[in-house]
Amino acid sequence: MGFFSFLGRVLFASVFILSAWQMFHEFGEDGGPAAKELAPKVAGLQDFLESKLGAVTPKIDVRHVVALFMALKGLGGLLFVFGSFTGAVLLMFYLMLATPLLHDICHLNFGEPQYFTLLQEFLQSVSLLGALLFFVGMKNSINRRQPKKKTLRPKTA
Repeated sequence: MGFFSFLGRVLFASVFILSAWQMFHEFGEDGGPAAKELAPKVAGLQDFLESKLGAVTPKIDVRHVVALFMALKGLGGLLFVFGSFTGAVLLMFYLMLATPLLHDICHLNFGEPQYFTLLQEFLQSVSLLGALLFFVGMKNSINRRQPKKKTLRPKTA
């Protein structure tokens, strides 16, 4: 049973680890293709924050966002392979940050062809988050084996 659990964690985490590896190799002076895709979304997020807070917020550099995503996916995936609770939390944090940013289905109409593609990717991210929540719940519910205390027998004469 332990081998299959490890194999499942390796296969699950490989999605994140391989994605982080690809982002690392494409990361350059400009942040790579991931930064080009995230730039308008981060700018929209910054405009939203400025409108809600009413103050000027510090400029969010897209390369820092890409580096954060890369670190969360890589480190979280590696830790998750070994069954670490921290790895699962890092991956959950990545999914909670990236899913609404990358798959913004709220601003599309139902009939548009792009809507269904984004909806599928959004639901995939939500299902990955659900699997991580399941892992954390199972990790917390397993009773730790405690060594049994030996009862001392009274010595008889």
